[in-house]
Amino acid sequence: MPSKTTLTLFAVALLAATTAFAQGGPVRDDLTVPPGLEFVPYFYAYDPPSTLVVPEHPTPRAKYPFVDVHNHQGRMADQDLGELVADMDALNMQVLVNLSGRGFRRNDGESGHDYIVRALDNVRDNAPGRFVIFTNVSFDGVGSDGWLEETLAGLEADVAAGAAGLKIYKNLGMTATDVDGQRIPTDDPRLDPLWAKCGELGIPVLIHTADPAPFWQPRDEGNERLLELMQRPGRYRDPAEFPSFEELIGEQHAMFRKHPETTFIAAHLGWFGNDLARLGRLLDEMPNVYTEIGAVLAELGRQPRTARQFLIDYQDRVLMGKDSWRPEEYPYYFRTLETADEYFPYYRQRHAFWRLYGLDLPDEVLKKVYYKNALAIVPGIDKSAFPE
Repeated sequence: MPSKTTLTLFAVALLAATTAFAQGGPVRDDLTVPPGLEFVPYFYAYDPPSTLVVPEHPTPRAKYPFVDVHNHQGRMADQDLGELVADMDALNMQVLVNLSGRGFRRNDGESGHDYIVRALDNVRDNAPGRFVIFTNVSFDGVGSDGWLEETLAGLEADVAAGAAGLKIYKNLGMTATDVDGQRIPTDDPRLDPLWAKCGELGIPVLIHTADPAPFWQPRDEGNERLLELMQRPGRYRDPAEFPSFEELIGEQHAMFRKHPETTFIAAHLGWFGNDLARLGRLLDEMPNVYTEIGAVLAELGRQPRTARQFLIDYQDRVLMGKDSWRPEEYPYYFRTLETADEYFPYYRQRHAFWRLYGLDLPDEVLKKVYYKNALAIVPGIDKSAFPE
C-alpha cells in the first residue's frame, strides 16, 4: 500500500504533468530518476507564477563597483577580453578574479606555468586592472620524491609572474589520491608546506571543500536538493564511496587551525549557508578565514532577517562571488543584497524551489562585501578604481 506521502506527491506530479500538457507546455522525461522515486518525475513542473502584488525593484546593475572573487575563465590566455569587459561594465563589475589560472580542464600539452604567464600577459596588454588571476596546483604525485619541491617551485614562479592567489578544487579531500592510492585529506601533513608557503608569499587560498550536505542524504522526498540530484546524478555522494560531509569539513577546519598565518577563503559560505550560526562560530574562532557567496545566494535569500544580521555582524569577512560566468544571473545577487523586495524567484530551480527576499543591506556593508574586503586580502587589485 503506497504511503500517504507517496500518494500526495503522485497527485501533485500528475496535476503538474496534466497542466503542462493542457497548456501545450513540455512534459520532460529526460531526468535520471533514482530507484524507488519513479512516482515523482514531474514534481519540478509545479512552479506556478506568484499572484502576490508587492513592490518590485529589479536591479540589473550593482550599486557600487564590485570584485567577483569567485569566477572561472578557462580561455583567458587566448580569448578576446573586450566582450568580457563590456559585460562586466554593464554589471558594474570592476575586477573579475579568474580562479582557473592554469587553464580549466586544459589538455593541450602546454605547461600550466606557461599558460598562466600568457593569460597574465593578455590581461596586462588588453585589459589592465580588470582581472586578477589565481593559480592552481595538481595533487597527482603526492607522496612521490620531488612532488613537494616541484609544486612549491611552480607556485613561487606563478606568483612571481603575477598570480595573486591559489585556488583549490574540491577533488582535494574528496577524490584525490596519493601515489599509494590513498585519499589525501585536506589536513594531510604532507601538504602543510604548501599552505605555509602561501602565507609566506602573502597570497590567499580560496578553497572549495565538500559539497552541500544533502548530496550525502537519501535521494527521496525528504531531500531538499532532490531535483539537483535527479538532474545531475553524478553529484550524489554515496556514503559507501565518499567520506562524509562532516569528515571533509572537519579536515578543512583542522587545516585552517594549523595555519593561522595563511589567509583562507572558504568557498560557498563553507557550505554553511543553511546554518549561519555555525559559520559565525568558525569565523569567530579563526580570524584568518573569510568566505564568499558564490552559488549559495538562495540560502541567504530564504532567511532575510538572519542573513542580514549575519552580514552586518561579519561584514569584514564576506566577499562577493558568483562562480559560473552567466551575466544574466548577477542581477539576482544585486536585488537580494540591495533591496527589500519580497518573494521573487531564483534563477535555477535545482538549487532552490523557494522564493527569495531582499536583505536591504546598509551601504557600508554593501561596500565591504562588494569590494573593500577583497581589497584587504587579494593583492594586485587597483584600489584607485573604487570609492573610499
